[in-house]
Amino acid sequence: MATLLRSKLSNVATSVSNKSQAKMSGVFARMGFQAATDEEAVGFAHCDDLDMEHRQGVQMDILKSDGGEEGAEPPLEGDIHYQRDGTGPLPPSASKEGGVCSELSGQGKPKITAWEAGWNVTNAIQGMFVLGLPYAILHGGYLGLFLIIFAAVVCCYTGKILIACLYEENEDGEIVRVRDSYVDIANACCAPRFPTLGGRIVNVAQIIELVMTCILYVVVSGNLMYNSFPNLPVSQKSWSIIATAVLLPCAFLKNLKAVSKFSLLCTLAHFVINILVIAYCLSRARDWAWDKVKFYIDVKKFPISIGIIVFSYTSQIFLPSLEGNMQNPKEFHCMMNWTHIAACILKGLFALVAYLTWADETKEVITDNLPSTIRAVVNIFLVAKALLSYPLPFFAAVEVLERSLFQDGNRAFFPNCYGGDGRLKSWGLTLRCALVVFTLLMAIYVPHFALLMGLTGSLTGAGLCFLLPSLFHLKLLWRKLLWHHVFFDVAIFVIGGICSISGFIHSLEGLIEAFRTNAED
Repeated sequence: MATLLRSKLSNVATSVSNKSQAKMSGVFARMGFQAATDEEAVGFAHCDDLDMEHRQGVQMDILKSDGGEEGAEPPLEGDIHYQRDGTGPLPPSASKEGGVCSELSGQGKPKITAWEAGWNVTNAIQGMFVLGLPYAILHGGYLGLFLIIFAAVVCCYTGKILIACLYEENEDGEIVRVRDSYVDIANACCAPRFPTLGGRIVNVAQIIELVMTCILYVVVSGNLMYNSFPNLPVSQKSWSIIATAVLLPCAFLKNLKAVSKFSLLCTLAHFVINILVIAYCLSRARDWAWDKVKFYIDVKKFPISIGIIVFSYTSQIFLPSLEGNMQNPKEFHCMMNWTHIAACILKGLFALVAYLTWADETKEVITDNLPSTIRAVVNIFLVAKALLSYPLPFFAAVEVLERSLFQDGNRAFFPNCYGGDGRLKSWGLTLRCALVVFTLLMAIYVPHFALLMGLTGSLTGAGLCFLLPSLFHLKLLWRKLLWHHVFFDVAIFVIGGICSISGFIHSLEGLIEAFRTNAED
């Protein structure tokens, strides 16, 4: 009797604990902590892990081996092409109400409203890297402003067609969601000959973008501190080393719960900083140099500006996860419209008024143009935001690398970096530290914010936002597309490809030249 009573009391306590965790998770989600952070579209990095195909593919392998029929074919790597209408097997941990985020919510994934989803998208495309847009206007003039508008329209459109690739008609003619992530779409396009090739390409592009984002955070931290305290005998490289020393504990991260609590405050602080910059520019409206805004472009440097503008709009990485977590996915298109319209207006105004204020003296990071009396205060806040934002892309990149190279079962390239007790092995920790040091070395040898941002935008930004969505849309849904959709997809692919190649070549040339100059010094 006593044993039975203890058992019931234990069950009640466990139930209460789980419910309280679920409520707390829901509260944080409603407040925007679920993904309210980071400019590089890694707001859903922990929830989506940027490689859901990998985790769920392994889960389905286990399901087949444990309870499947004998002789049944094992699922392909990364295959999560289960039927959401209930016609196929669905792993418990991959279900709609108990997905990979169940560890955070306790009893299921909290859904978000269209406004909360819009907040996530706004954080992705209105983040810290907006500070480089006035520099793009410096080399592009009015064409740069047009490109800000054009990029907003195209990224909004490609985000919608990317989500359309997640759905297919079933036998009853109903539209059902048969894919869950960007990688699933890529794998579906390459099947059946190369069922995992597309996913690997997307994962590589995501890793490059995430690592480059980490490098940019170190670069901007060193740049801002150096320009805030020019009288101190500390070089920009030394400030970057100090920033990296602060970031070294990121190698010990096990999850992002602690970091995510600061994300909302960081984002709000950044919006306040943008308002302060615009207010200062408006106070000097009488001195605006309208005659300096050109109708012609700098042929050598404008392609770099293209990459900067494209990189500031990247959000496609997490859109599939975001749409899947919305209470009403039908509101996704409306949400994309108003977020990108708002981003276009705010970015255009910010870039224009900042350039009109400083004209040809506009620097790569616009806050470096502020008077010394307020520059230090503003830059310190930006450095704090950069340092607090660094763990998000770093953790996402580490998780993708670990799952792809060290935890892929029999297909892993290297031994598992985790021990039997779940602890990270010493050599695994060494590799994490090496990744932090790598971001430092890149920041030291190529301390050029605009060049790095342009290179990343031209390489991975244009690929993930322009080229791949239009290509996947044509491949998966071409039989159902209207002629104008086909025209738009082909035009975006061609124009995006030309801009991507041109921007990549010019950015790479600039980086090579900068690398040689720093090596000589």
